Amino acid sequence: MYANILLSTDGSDVARKGVKHGIALANALNAKVTVITVTEPLTVDYGSGHAGWIPSQEMFDSFDAARKEGAGRVLDEVRAMAEQIGMSAELLHVPNAHPATAIIETAKSRGCDLIVMASHGRRGLRKLLLGSQTSEVLADGSVPVLVVR
Repeated sequence: MYANILLSTDGSDVARKGVKHGIALANALNAKVTVITVTEPLTVDYGSGHAGWIPSQEMFDSFDAARKEGAGRVLDEVRAMAEQIGMSAELLHVPNAHPATAIIETAKSRGCDLIVMASHGRRGLRKLLLGSQTSEVLADGSVPVLVVR
């Protein structure tokens, strides 16, 4: 049925639930697993309120290093979860990218036939205001998506 599953995580408790489900599904199907975590770039507001303040290269480098370290911890946790049940997983950190876009592009480039993601299940105004990477992947992607809540 599914032979190559992409699991998405940001390290949150909700995402962890999706990863656990995805690993169990991949194990049951004897499928290949790729796990992606995406870190967004440092957002700089050049126009409002900071009157010309631009972060130094040191600030950018420090931010990137912290994001890389955090992504490593997230992926190490997933590796341990997979190894607990005797599975291996390809681990991927995509830095300085929009999460939904990186997830969709990775699924295409890696030939994944299913994406497993978690969702908070927000509705209405809260969903509109907070946005949802899961909703974007569902709307813009071409690969089937299993949403875990």
